[in-house]
Amino acid sequence: MSVDKAFRDMVRNEIEIQLKPLRDLVSRLEAGTSDLDSLRSVAEQLAPLASAVGPLFGVSGGQRSSAAAPARRSPGRPPRASSQASSSSSSSSASAGGKRRGRKPAASTEGGARDCAIIGCGKPSRTKGYCAAHYQKLRMLEKTNRRPGEWKDYAEPNSVEDIKLPRGRAAAKALAEAQKNAG
Repeated sequence: MSVDKAFRDMVRNEIEIQLKPLRDLVSRLEAGTSDLDSLRSVAEQLAPLASAVGPLFGVSGGQRSSAAAPARRSPGRPPRASSQASSSSSSSSASAGGKRRGRKPAASTEGGARDCAIIGCGKPSRTKGYCAAHYQKLRMLEKTNRRPGEWKDYAEPNSVEDIKLPRGRAAAKALAEAQKNAG
């Protein structure tokens, strides 16, 4: 019976040693949770002050509404500025000798967005006068030296005839022929 008790004590001690880091972590998490609760209470106490002072700094009353909040942009893109600020900043970078990036100024339409250059597409243009899908097609055609002459950069909306690219074995033959003609 004493061997059994000694074995149990040994197992209990081993379990205690293995669980000690876990218990320490749990106690630290509990302490952090209490810190978060105190921060939450401070934030609730400061909410009336923030709603009173916020408009002075251009911050709305703290409520997040989808109408008031600006639309999220993809990572790496700066937030949208007002049209006056963006036009002055883009002209200053162009006059400083840097290459002007982004879209070519849109034609003066009521929405400000141009349609894709491909006849019948109807999607808004994103880059060089083409929608996203047709711009990808343009890049692929340039990469394989098969860009048609009508596919110009910044073409007018609905002015370029779409081409149907071959697929499968016919595409492989067309690529081989284009490489043969280029080389």
